[in-house]
Amino acid sequence: MNHRQRAPAVRATGALFAALGAAHLIALAAHLDGVHHLTKPALMPALALHAAARGAPRPLLAALLFGCGGDTLLQLDDQAAFLAGMGSFAAGHLCYLVLFARLGTANGRSRTYGLTTAYGTAWLGTVALLWPGLESGLRLPVAGYALLLTAMALGATRVGVRTAVGGLLFLLSDTLIASGLADWPQPPVPQLCIMVTYLAAQYLLTDGLLRAAPETGSDRTRTWGRARPAARPHGSVTHVAEVSPPPPSGR
Repeated sequence: MNHRQRAPAVRATGALFAALGAAHLIALAAHLDGVHHLTKPALMPALALHAAARGAPRPLLAALLFGCGGDTLLQLDDQAAFLAGMGSFAAGHLCYLVLFARLGTANGRSRTYGLTTAYGTAWLGTVALLWPGLESGLRLPVAGYALLLTAMALGATRVGVRTAVGGLLFLLSDTLIASGLADWPQPPVPQLCIMVTYLAAQYLLTDGLLRAAPETGSDRTRTWGRARPAARPHGSVTHVAEVSPPPPSGR
C-alpha cells in the first residue's frame, strides 16, 4: 500500500487515538471512574492501529500492546497484578530497545558517556530515595524495572529529539507511580498527571521511531535496520548502503 492509499487510515486511526485519549483524561479529571476504566485498556491498541497504518514494524506494535497489558493489569488492586503489569511494560521497553539498536546513531563518545552518567545517576538516586518507603516485596522488582526503563530512556536519545523526550516522559510517569507506592506527597489528581505524561511518552516514542525509519522506493515504504546486500550479477559490482552504523552495546 502506497503513501496516498494509507493516508485515510492514518488520519482515521490518529483521530481515534486522540478521541480516546481525550475521553480518558476528561474522565480522570471529572472522576468518572467507569469511563476511565473502560477507555484505559483501549488507548494503546488505538495507537498500535495508528502505527500499523503508518507501516510500523512488529517490535513497535508489540511494545504498544505490552503497554496495553500493563495498563489493564495496573487497574487491578493487587500486588501480583501490579508486578505482572510491570513485567508487561518491561517487555515493551525491550521491544523499544530493539528498535533503538536498529535505528540509533552514535552521538560521540563524550556525549554518550555524559548521558549514561546522567541517566545512571538519576536511576541510582531515585531508587535510593524510594527504597525505604516501598514494601519489601516491591523493592527489588521496582529497582530492576527502573533500571530497564532508564536504559530505554537512554537508548531513546540515540534516535532523535522526539524519542528522547518520549523516554524522559515515560521516566517521569513511572516515577510518579513509584512515588505513590512509597507514600510520597502527590500532585492534585495524580492519575491525571501520570496518564498525561504516559500518553505523550508513548505517542512521541512511536512517532519518533516512525519518522526515523528511512523511506525507500516509489511507494515510500520504510526500511527498519540495515539493508540486506542485494544479489550481485556476474561481472558487476554493487554497493549497498547501510541505513545506520552498528550501535554501541548497551508503566
